[in-house]
Amino acid sequence: MSLISDFISLFFPRSCYVCGNSLYKNEEVLCTRCNLHLPETNYHKMPDNPIHKIFWGKIPVVNASAMYFFKKGGSVQRLVHQLKYKGHLEIGTLLGQNYGHKLKQEERYKDIGLIIPIPLHPKKLRIRGFNQAEVFAGGIAGSMHVQLNSSAIKRVVATSTQTKKSRYKRWENVSGIFEITDSAVLENKHILLVDDVITTGSTMEACLTQLNTIPGIRLSVAAIACAVR
Repeated sequence: MSLISDFISLFFPRSCYVCGNSLYKNEEVLCTRCNLHLPETNYHKMPDNPIHKIFWGKIPVVNASAMYFFKKGGSVQRLVHQLKYKGHLEIGTLLGQNYGHKLKQEERYKDIGLIIPIPLHPKKLRIRGFNQAEVFAGGIAGSMHVQLNSSAIKRVVATSTQTKKSRYKRWENVSGIFEITDSAVLENKHILLVDDVITTGSTMEACLTQLNTIPGIRLSVAAIACAVR
């Protein structure tokens, strides 16, 4: 198998999705240098971190975290772009697996009973072919040995892009766009709601608002990256 892999790599060399340099045999998705230099938040270790504070006074959230800091033009944006727009799903899977290992070491995440990705509208899902949040969430679920559910909540309104919108316009754009499809499976569970990037938190808040109507539910959130510090 190693010989076959070496032969394939001669014609289809594997490259780091951040810097473009060739990957060694023991490297996946990222070269060691880029992996070490990605800006980790460590928010999963910090109660009341800046993401958590976004939801204060709005929605009761148990935990809130993101793997990396998001900066325009930075390495994390390039990584997310490769996943979201170039269809390199292995990025989301590997990042999810790595983050899942970190989350399950924290006591506050050990009672997570279900992992739900922020859903795409069916029209956008057909065009893109996948939901990047679901890919990341699947990696987390695998590492944490927790069930993934991608059907209990759906997006019923197709929204315009959030890019360049003000905080209020972002909230207005996503108000009322989600709908619960299976409330029974959500009752009395600690849910981890997962997205790719959290900026103002308006999309996450809209989804959390619907989930918060479920009896006995407890809510936490996680993302690949966030723009808040």
